[in-house]
Amino acid sequence: MGILAGKTAIVTGASAGIGYEAAKLFAHEGANVIAVARSGGKLAALVDEIVAAGGKAYALAGDLKQEDVAKEAVELALEHFGGLDIAFDNAGTLGAMGELGGIRAADWHDTLDTNLSSAFFCAKYQIPAMLKRGSASLIFTSSFVGHTIGMPGMAAYGASKAGLVGLARTLAVEYGARGVRVNVLMPGGTDTDMGRAAASTPEARAFVEGLHATKRLAQPAEIAKAALFLASDAASFVTGSTLFVDGGVSMSKT
Repeated sequence: MGILAGKTAIVTGASAGIGYEAAKLFAHEGANVIAVARSGGKLAALVDEIVAAGGKAYALAGDLKQEDVAKEAVELALEHFGGLDIAFDNAGTLGAMGELGGIRAADWHDTLDTNLSSAFFCAKYQIPAMLKRGSASLIFTSSFVGHTIGMPGMAAYGASKAGLVGLARTLAVEYGARGVRVNVLMPGGTDTDMGRAAASTPEARAFVEGLHATKRLAQPAEIAKAALFLASDAASFVTGSTLFVDGGVSMSKT
């Protein structure tokens, strides 16, 4: 029996990186998984992998900038598994990069909608379902960028990721007494497609690695394990928290 046995989880951004590893890990630990992302082909492969390993999962291909997709994910959890206990709202984008004056309004809004508004839409439909369980965990994926460190050229990304911290703290206060825990996962640099796009040359990657006390980037599976802790009953008294899984980048000065 895994530590999430009998529970149902929604994982967004599940087609790659941290979300992909979290969906597999949650299923391995016994959770029924609703995997959400824009890439239908990659989601189908993920679900096949989970089912082949003896787990239970359904895929929902859609863009979470659209409120109806967030609603449909919850409806799938209720239809197939009868409830919702965990949500790992991890979907995100690097978005438009460059100096502030060169960022178009449309690109700014697209980044905020993908990283922040999508989390609002998800929580809007997830929390009512969670309240019926009496005990549940909601997790947002933020970033050290915009929270503890400013990175040039990443204004839209940093602003959107910082906004998730404020959203989580508010929801934690609103719903904590009713059994819904809300926390933020704060990864450091991670070896994902997005991370590689942000540091796209060997020199840039070496620079980002050097910012961390560990002098390396995280593997997505390492971040997924931290998400598992927040999702599990081991974190039953943790809410409104920002869990740093950042290899020391937030405090390293070397």
